Parts: sequence; C-alpha cells; structure tokens
Amino acid sequence: MPIGFRIHKRTRKVSPGLVQKFRTLPVANISDCMFRMAAGGARLRPYHGGGTVLCGPALTVKTAPGDNLLTHMALNLAKPGDVIVVDAGGDLTNAIIGERMLRYCEVKGFAGVVIDGAIRDVAWIREHKLPVFAAGVTHRGPYKNGPGEINCPIALDGMVIEPGDLVIGDDDGLLCVPYDDAAAVLKLAQAKYKNETETYEAIGQGDNDRAKWEKLLRELGCEFVK
Repeated sequence: MPIGFRIHKRTRKVSPGLVQKFRTLPVANISDCMFRMAAGGARLRPYHGGGTVLCGPALTVKTAPGDNLLTHMALNLAKPGDVIVVDAGGDLTNAIIGERMLRYCEVKGFAGVVIDGAIRDVAWIREHKLPVFAAGVTHRGPYKNGPGEINCPIALDGMVIEPGDLVIGDDDGLLCVPYDDAAAVLKLAQAKYKNETETYEAIGQGDNDRAKWEKLLRELGCEFVK
C-alpha cells in the first residue's frame, strides 16, 4: 500500500442540520466550550470579502508543500456544502490554489476552502464571498507531482481534523469540532451565546465582578498595597 500517496473514501460527515446551527454561533463561543484547547493557528486568516462564515464538513487533503495535484482531485470528490481543508505544511513558497480553482468551488456550491499554505489571486478572492482561509499569499504557482492523500487525518498547528468533522471559521480564526462531539458542543455553545447575548445590555451598569477578581488575586498571593 503506497502510504502517503492514496485516496480514501469519506465514511461519515456532520449533518446539514448541525452545520446550519453552528453557522449562527461565534467561533470564540464554540472554542470556549471546548476549553480553548483547539485552534487552527493564528496564521490561518480569512481572505474573502463580505464577512461570510466558513462552516461545513471537512474533506481533508494532505499534500507535499507547494504541490496541488491532490487538491485538484479533491475538487472532483467534494460535494456541495463541503469544506476542502488542505494541509500543505504551512509552506508559502508556492500557491496551492487561485482564482480558477476557487471559481470552480464557488460554482459547485462548496462551503469554503482552507489552505495551510499559500494562495494567489487575492484581489479576486476579496471580491467574492466564498470563504477562503490561508496562511499567506504568493504569486508563484504550484507543482503537480504529488504525493499526497485525500480523506486522511491532518493537523493544522496541532488541531487534528478528521474527514467529516465540522470546520468553522470567522474573523477570529478557524476551529474544528470533532464529528463525535458536535452535538454536545453545539448545545454548550448555544447556551453560552444565549447567556452572553441576554446579559450584553447590563455591561457597565455595575462593577466588573470586583469581589470575585479580588478574591482570586488574593488567593494567588497578590498583595494590595495601601
């Protein structure tokens, strides 16, 4: 078996119903409900226009740095609503994707693209609402030699993404919610968002929980000098 150069079948993915519910929640709220232990890395930033939220099941790609052969194949395997997530090693020497491939994603109804590597044709990307996250930009095009894999586990700055996991991204960054935990995380994140929304108008009407923070500081050994 050619380990490192193969295409797997995706056997499961989060449901469209879950995707729609997650789409209404801030990534920061979801992250807080996962003990802030998962993040796609601060390098991965949104480049698209319109503030569109990226949200959908992951179709994962692992490729050699600067090579987009497997990414081209992934475009033929993805379904409407999918997020194509490419682990290109974070290398910024060559762009993995640009206007023509992204236009294909747009027409096919994919939910977005994440490239842990470089992109190009940024002017086009900024004028469109197709969600595109990437680690950087270069005008230099890719190679098409392989190797790589599709629908395999990948990791972006330590955040593991399995095929079919929920991937969500907004202006604060990118997050993966594991398939098996998605329903439980959704319930917690909805509750947190509801609490923060309902208490927003009360901000500034009292102190900033002074007694709570003073107690904690004293317990940690902080001295209040008179």
